Amino acid sequence: MNYKKSKVGNYIPKLFLCSQSGDDFDMRKLLHVCRLLIVRTVDAFYFPFLRFIPHEIFRYGVTGGVNTFFDILLYYIFYQFVLSRQIVDLGIIAISPHIAAFLIVFPITFSSGFMLAKYVTFTSSEMEGKVQLFRYWVTVVAAIFLNYLFLKFFVEYIGMEAIVAKIFTTLLVVCFSYVSQRHFSFKTANLGKTVSISESESIR
Repeated sequence: MNYKKSKVGNYIPKLFLCSQSGDDFDMRKLLHVCRLLIVRTVDAFYFPFLRFIPHEIFRYGVTGGVNTFFDILLYYIFYQFVLSRQIVDLGIIAISPHIAAFLIVFPITFSSGFMLAKYVTFTSSEMEGKVQLFRYWVTVVAAIFLNYLFLKFFVEYIGMEAIVAKIFTTLLVVCFSYVSQRHFSFKTANLGKTVSISESESIR
């Protein structure tokens, strides 16, 4: 089965046939098709912003926004319906529902955020996947810590309203996250471009 093509439509029928026959089908190819679909969907909206926003920043903004929405949606579902706003009693420790929901959702959206960053946004990165994953984890932990510091500073020391403080904090942390991922987690700052679909055909 010839897999080196850039047309999304060419993959789907072949993957379907392979799944029926059990021949030459694996998860990497399915993930590759999903990546193609996501990247082409995101890039379909890029043209109006072509002159104003670099391609990588556009992809980062879209995928980051989608993952943030996914995070909030999952948090609401677990907090409201799965945990029913009840304290989680583990015997040796009791966890409040809002913290428990965060602990459940965080590994999910951390994984989806890394996958989107690696395979959609910072596609030109030449670093090994395990190194990217570790460095991505470091930047996420740093972002959580900065959220805490900025919120505490804006609300408790400056006297800013909590919602306004959260808006400013989010803007600052988003800028930090993009810069740190571009220069540290994936190190694409000096590579000069975002790799297109036709240039990056395989999942590393």
